[in-house]
Amino acid sequence: MKVYKSIQDFKPLQNAVVTSGTFDGVHLGHQQILKRLAEITKQQQGESVVITFFPHPRMVLANGEVQLLNTLQEKIDFLAAQGVGHLLVIPFTKEFSEQSSEAFIQHILVDCIGTKTLVIGYDHRFGKNREGSFEYLKNNAGKYGFLVEEIPRQEMDNITISSTKIRNALLEGKIETANELLGKPYNFSGKVVKGKQLGRTIGYPTANIEVEETSKLIPAYGVYAVRVWLSNKEHKTGMMNIGIRPTVDGQTRTIEVNIFDFDADIYGEILQIEMLKKIRDEQKFNGIEALKTQLALDKMAVLDQTY
Repeated sequence: MKVYKSIQDFKPLQNAVVTSGTFDGVHLGHQQILKRLAEITKQQQGESVVITFFPHPRMVLANGEVQLLNTLQEKIDFLAAQGVGHLLVIPFTKEFSEQSSEAFIQHILVDCIGTKTLVIGYDHRFGKNREGSFEYLKNNAGKYGFLVEEIPRQEMDNITISSTKIRNALLEGKIETANELLGKPYNFSGKVVKGKQLGRTIGYPTANIEVEETSKLIPAYGVYAVRVWLSNKEHKTGMMNIGIRPTVDGQTRTIEVNIFDFDADIYGEILQIEMLKKIRDEQKFNGIEALKTQLALDKMAVLDQTY
């Protein structure tokens, strides 16, 4: 997949099949759009193009931090794995947000990319104040010289799939719901840093994970069954705690993972964590021995879930 981080770097294609959106999470609804994009691209012997934006538009327009399901690199990696040919990452600014739908369609879709077919999701709109609707595009297809197809609203078990619903599920610790809507385990990456090493002294050594992307959503406090991908691409099962460790600290949020059947020095390495299920809420115990007893039960619960 070719990645472009400037409109000026993109040269018009002969037969571009295009879709556009923030694609946060690249969830099942997004995947349906990408599947249709691939089908049309194959039918028309064209080249597939995804347009996305960075930073997330809400981070610019709302002047605040937005908790995202994907970092930009995670999004790039997943779209590449889906077989997308070209990814145009448009820098999103307030000035860009003032662009009319007509300007976006003409300058980006037509002049920059050379769009021949546009695939959009349900209720997707372009331009300032979301003026450019599917009806507008369909009625003006002849003017712009491309076909347009809208993917119907995607529903699963009567729940409309949206990034917002997935975010809410993660913030409530409902990992299985989030994973079902994502179509894959929710994941994040972080560097292994030195902690207080208490886990090692009680038989449960943990890797302390530092997530460098501050906008990446970290799920609710609790203990989770996880799959851990090491830098050598080997993966292991583990249990992870997100929270303030009320039994031993109670102040600072940490992310700690106990990797089963593993004992190696991995300080400084980047781990990828795939979240599988929440085991329990974080809680305060009456001393270290009570904590050790619970950790043994947690490990059994994780193994029951993953084997």
